[in-house]
Amino acid sequence: MEYILHILVITGIYIVLTLGLNLVIGFTGLPSLGHAAFYCVGGYTSALLALKFGISPWVGMLAGGIMAAIFGAAVAFPALRIKDDYLALATFGFGVIVYSVAKNWVDLTRGPMGLPGIPGYTLFGLPLSEIWSYLILVIIVVIFTVICIGRITDSPYGRVLKGVREDEIAVLSLGRNVSKFKIEVFIIGAFFAGIAGNLYAHYITFIDPSSFTVIESITILLMVVFGGMASLKGSFIGAAALVIFPELLRFIGLPSSVAAPLRQMLYGLLLIVLMIKRPQGILGKYRLK
Repeated sequence: MEYILHILVITGIYIVLTLGLNLVIGFTGLPSLGHAAFYCVGGYTSALLALKFGISPWVGMLAGGIMAAIFGAAVAFPALRIKDDYLALATFGFGVIVYSVAKNWVDLTRGPMGLPGIPGYTLFGLPLSEIWSYLILVIIVVIFTVICIGRITDSPYGRVLKGVREDEIAVLSLGRNVSKFKIEVFIIGAFFAGIAGNLYAHYITFIDPSSFTVIESITILLMVVFGGMASLKGSFIGAAALVIFPELLRFIGLPSSVAAPLRQMLYGLLLIVLMIKRPQGILGKYRLK
């Protein structure tokens, strides 16, 4: 039972990540290949605050989200001058930079050794040590994320974002500040990735750079594409499918040296089939141009 609850906790964390990236890619049409970098920033910020200064994970959640949002703004400002494939490459490069810093700034992050002993969440002095209690916390955060992003996408603000996705020049002709919208979307998406990083760090109680590689960014992107661009329900399906499906391989009895490459091959095969049969994803309303 604990194993199932663990998978549900990890699925919830990835749903938060996928929803944030879907706002950037699916609803606004901005290609991003560095979402794991914001995930990393949020996790390390919260973990370091807890380990070095004894700050509560509850405060760390907000701090991690804000720090990730600052990094999102730092990416968005120079990215305003580029678009399409060049923007994807810029965000990819940012992801590599953050990973390299986490791996090589040993004095701060302990590099490949990681940060062990990260304290977990407590509520009124009682630790959320049971997995089911942490699952409730993750579910609350998922609901909060869905409400926030849903309110954004269903509002006039969201219609402007979709306009930027469909025809940026047309939105400019209507007097809208497209640059401002792009920056804000990157900030919002990064903020929720930072919150996901906090949840992951204080749940696993250990983080190291290997959890935030470029491959992780691609995995999150695949969840968005698989579930469906510009679909909140699709983000749930994409995250759940690509977290739960690889776990099923464990019951086949394959050795780990075979199971890991097989999982990557299946990911690639799923993406190829999906791009051919349904480019917009299972519940998608938009496809990357």
